[in-house]
Amino acid sequence: MSNPIWIVRDYLKCSGCRRCEIACSMHHEDWMWPEASRVRVFMPFPGVEVPHLCAQCDDYPCVDSCSFDALSVDEDTSAVIVDREKCTSCALCIKACPGQVPFLHPGDNKATVCNLCEGDPECVKVCQEARYNALSVVEEKPNVNRKLFAMHPIEVAKDLAVNLFGEKGEEVI
Repeated sequence: MSNPIWIVRDYLKCSGCRRCEIACSMHHEDWMWPEASRVRVFMPFPGVEVPHLCAQCDDYPCVDSCSFDALSVDEDTSAVIVDREKCTSCALCIKACPGQVPFLHPGDNKATVCNLCEGDPECVKVCQEARYNALSVVEEKPNVNRKLFAMHPIEVAKDLAVNLFGEKGEEVI
């Protein structure tokens, strides 16, 4: 891989504005269609926003799970690429992903996952532009356990809620 990148998430900085969803859908779909966005912001609990997108796991379980060779890894960016012609909509990639990040596109029902906008992620640009800085691009670091960022949004939200609001029964000042 020549210059792999990775999108780091700082969950505590996410305001839930969903600019990332809009920028992604505008880039990939040519219109505002958040349901087709490759990054999704979930609000499992009031006040807790979780940006959810591909973490480019070291072992790429989604790619390995595809029996039809519809998923591959881009050597330049490290992004998962979906060959929509080969995809059969079987959803094995979704089941294999620890955070269930890939989804079946609402338009063609094919597997859909962040492709890092060919190395220049639109979601990061708008998040940085708004000065939220919940999403940032970094060059790949071999010692980062990216699967920690591939957790299901509910699991992330539980930890965030404790961080933001304290444990049950704990006095918050």
